[in-house]
Amino acid sequence: MSGILAGKRILVTGVLTESSIAFQAAKVAQNEGAEVILTGFGRLSLVERIAKRLPKEAPVIELDVTNQEHLDGLADKIREHQGDGARLDGIVHSIAFGPQGAFNFLEAGWEDVSTAVQVSAYSYKSLTMACLPLMEHGGAVVGLTFDAQIAWPKYDWMGVAKAALESTNRYLARDLGPKGIRCNLVSAGPIKSMAAKSIPGFEELADVWNHRAPIGWDLADPEPAGRGVVGLLSDFFPRTTGEIVHVDGGVHMMGA
Repeated sequence: MSGILAGKRILVTGVLTESSIAFQAAKVAQNEGAEVILTGFGRLSLVERIAKRLPKEAPVIELDVTNQEHLDGLADKIREHQGDGARLDGIVHSIAFGPQGAFNFLEAGWEDVSTAVQVSAYSYKSLTMACLPLMEHGGAVVGLTFDAQIAWPKYDWMGVAKAALESTNRYLARDLGPKGIRCNLVSAGPIKSMAAKSIPGFEELADVWNHRAPIGWDLADPEPAGRGVVGLLSDFFPRTTGEIVHVDGGVHMMGA
């Protein structure tokens, strides 16, 4: 095998359709030499069908990141697929969810807000800790965020959850650095994925990119973000941690 992930074993969460950044990250990772395992939640049969569309079919493990039993058993599930010498060299966290109520900032109740924060931010830590026994030799954790420096139209408490994710990334990088584990995020522009359909007013939010991306942005192309994820998984960034890399066509740096 050749490629920047040659010989590495990567766990990818959040693959639901081919239009997802997670699918593209898994595809690029395989093309770069990695062995990939996927996790799925809810629509497991759909994830298993999508897994067959990768360059090499990947095994799928059921994982609900809000279920402590699933988290406690994750490392053993991975060992079942890998056998002796099981390990992980990288984790892709592509998990986010906000109930409809979380998209109304002034009216949202704590139940909706807490769900958004738990699934979208806290799970970054809990997933990593569940996999930690398989990362004794170090590795990389890469999550996906949506630039939380500003208040986006319609995004509301999901924006707050992403801010929590970005903060979680920094603390995780601090605490896992001594174990040789790098923790970074890709801040991607909007993609017309299944997840996007659950965001009220997504078209208004995404329209920002039609006017403000200096290098352009294709809402139907998740591959650039997937490549960004794979780059951070690789050894080409051996001393980069706690970072947020923007793959958004440059929108993040444009002034008013």
